[in-house]
Amino acid sequence: MKDDPSTTGTSSPDDIHYNLRNRNIHNNMLKTDEMSPDSTSTNHSGSIKILKWEINKVILITHINIFLYSTCFWIQNGTLPYLSKKLGVNAVWFGYLQTTFAVVQLAGGPLFGRFGDLFGGRAAMALAFVSAALSYLLLSASTSVPILFLSRLPSIFMHAMQGGQMIVTDLGESGKRADALGKLGLSYGVGMVLGPVLGGLITKFQGLEFAAFVAFLGSVLSICLVMMFVPKRTKKTVVENKSGAALLDIKKWLSLIAAPGALFLLTLRIATGIPIGIFQSMFQVVALEKFNLPADQNGFLMAYIGILTMIVQGLGVGVLLKKVSENSIMKWASFVLVWSYLSLSFVSTITQLCIVMAPLVVGLASQNIVISSALTRTVDEIDTGAMLGLNMATNSLIRTVSPTIGGIMLESLGFSSFGYLGFFASGIVTFVLFVKFSGQH
Repeated sequence: MKDDPSTTGTSSPDDIHYNLRNRNIHNNMLKTDEMSPDSTSTNHSGSIKILKWEINKVILITHINIFLYSTCFWIQNGTLPYLSKKLGVNAVWFGYLQTTFAVVQLAGGPLFGRFGDLFGGRAAMALAFVSAALSYLLLSASTSVPILFLSRLPSIFMHAMQGGQMIVTDLGESGKRADALGKLGLSYGVGMVLGPVLGGLITKFQGLEFAAFVAFLGSVLSICLVMMFVPKRTKKTVVENKSGAALLDIKKWLSLIAAPGALFLLTLRIATGIPIGIFQSMFQVVALEKFNLPADQNGFLMAYIGILTMIVQGLGVGVLLKKVSENSIMKWASFVLVWSYLSLSFVSTITQLCIVMAPLVVGLASQNIVISSALTRTVDEIDTGAMLGLNMATNSLIRTVSPTIGGIMLESLGFSSFGYLGFFASGIVTFVLFVKFSGQH
């Protein structure tokens, strides 16, 4: 994985095999913005000065939207297990509910990324927030289990974080991409902190359904912001073929997966994502049944995790990249995960859980940002949205099977089995990374 020496401090010709590639793109497929009648929509030079920093207006609005998206998502996510229990859903059926959500997201993630490449950032972000609004509105109106499951279906295109990553990738410099994606994670982290707390308080004083309705209103606000401030296109090039066939072109998807280094990174994403995916799928159930946390205290726990994620993604990754390469971050983050998961197996109190979550979040957040950044550099600029879609699809694939596996593991093997699974999986990944990147610093 080649990094910009100015941001990593090192550069190695052996870093994975996926160096930046400069391809000649056929004129009948692409055209530059200067030749486009909509070229004014891609002028992103406007900036806003806040104190001593100048911030691109589009990127600033994107950060605000990601904050709103995260806040609303975590408001409804915190209410979901309690609303499910209120409707008589047990742990196994809650797992099926989570699986439904993951399957729907898996189907929509890659298509959403390709849609953004073809039709632009504004259309993609608007689609994401419309999907979120419909999902939360149905959740707020859930009076039976069928409606509860129905509320998961509109989330097929609920990929605002992916849309935000597409925009900052289009507008930012390649060498500073990991830092830009990390700072986007900072905005998401702020929402992750505020959302559970706000959701817990709303639930306590106004009820579960009203909390979901507040999430719906927040998504409607985001739709307005997108339509007012996000330009039609954020890429420097635009695809002329915007047919449905282009959106569903199988050969195109296979070529993206076959890009040098892409398959390795996607496999790595799956291998490291399975243990945490299983744990996350059952986290709300564990908090409710093992630690007996009410909705408001569960909100504070999620806020704590959000603060940790926010610090690592927004500050930690950027600082590390000035001193070491992305490869070094990847392998040492995996090393930290090995021992974090082992410690998780012995957790018996909420205090111990909070302590163990610190290194676990550090390792996961650092590794996720680096892998996402590296994946966008395995393809041409015009395809970064689709590659980010494949990246998100791996998470959705994991979430598809995780709830069912997690429910079985929790009932048959107990809470400690989550930690042991992560310990063995991360151990294998760490061994592979240290062998692959041996001699690199």
